[in-house]
Amino acid sequence: DGWEMTFAPDEVQTLLRNSMSQYLRDHYDFERRRAILDDGGFSRAVWSDFASGLAILGAAVPGAGGSVANAMIVMEELGRALVLEPYLETAVIGVGLLHRQDAPVAGELLAGILDGRVRTAFAAHDAGARYALEDLATTARQSGSGWIIDGRKSVVIGAPTATHLLLTARTHGGQRDRDGVSLFAIDRNASGVTCHDYRLIDGRGASDIVLENAHVPPDALLGTAGAALPVVEAVMDEAIAALCAEALGVMRRMLDDTVAYTRLRRQFGQALADFQSLQHRMVEMFMELEQSAAAVQILVASLDADADATKRTRDASAAKATIAKAARFIGQNAVQLHGGMGMTDELPLGHYFRRATVIENQFGSRDHHIARYARLGRV
Repeated sequence: DGWEMTFAPDEVQTLLRNSMSQYLRDHYDFERRRAILDDGGFSRAVWSDFASGLAILGAAVPGAGGSVANAMIVMEELGRALVLEPYLETAVIGVGLLHRQDAPVAGELLAGILDGRVRTAFAAHDAGARYALEDLATTARQSGSGWIIDGRKSVVIGAPTATHLLLTARTHGGQRDRDGVSLFAIDRNASGVTCHDYRLIDGRGASDIVLENAHVPPDALLGTAGAALPVVEAVMDEAIAALCAEALGVMRRMLDDTVAYTRLRRQFGQALADFQSLQHRMVEMFMELEQSAAAVQILVASLDADADATKRTRDASAAKATIAKAARFIGQNAVQLHGGMGMTDELPLGHYFRRATVIENQFGSRDHHIARYARLGRV
């Protein structure tokens, strides 16, 4: 398959991809996914398999066989099967934030993630702040031995099924200062925390969260007060890489389905795939996918090499901008080549297209990342 991500997987990674692919073929076909979607968009049985049978919830933990590259392989297979469960939110972002902290509560939550008991959602963005991680009106102030948090977080993906929230709040400084950003881990059902749950167009759960006089214990603070932004930015670049890997799986499935459909569908006495203009269109879709895979490989190399933050962030923006363009191009052309049935609920393609549409803007739109890439200058 010439469309696989090709960063020379080792034997462990090849086995990981094969076991993921086999499991999802056997346990997560389109009808199973539809049943999970109708039942709230989360399967405890599937999550338990992720924790124990497949043991993939620790794929991104450095050492002990874990790496960012391993998590990318998992994410691509999850994208191909259009998995609803919050792997990105918990096993990439949650693990990424927690394994970088020395606090005892971070170790406890990380252990809980690995055995399937803990699911996290990252409340990074304040209402109205767009994509700027340092733009925080949410505040945390010390009270006695603990903290009181006030603020509003918007579109927190995975929050409806999370057990814990990881959230950013300002402990000092002005609203857009880079200094003064702190990271907290709190129970989703903590007093003073209200989650307004809803579904995105791709069927996944998200919440708008209001924190009013939310009292949290002193150990809810992860790391040094006011110094969390560099860690948060590093983890979000890893999250962008994971999202882009998922997008490769989504786009590959849309292209595969389109090629198969045009070979079957006949018009004027011949298969659609025999029309040269449609062959050219599908080649263009394939090229967009190849460019995307190359951009993701460059980003994964930046993450693995622990390159300087500016290069890592530029590579993240380059990959996300490339993926956003490709997701739109492949998705729209797949729908068009399927005709009106491309957007029906019965056909898998419509569901893949909606996921691709969400991915296009998740963690920053194409315009946002082009501007960020330009702002960072040459490195």
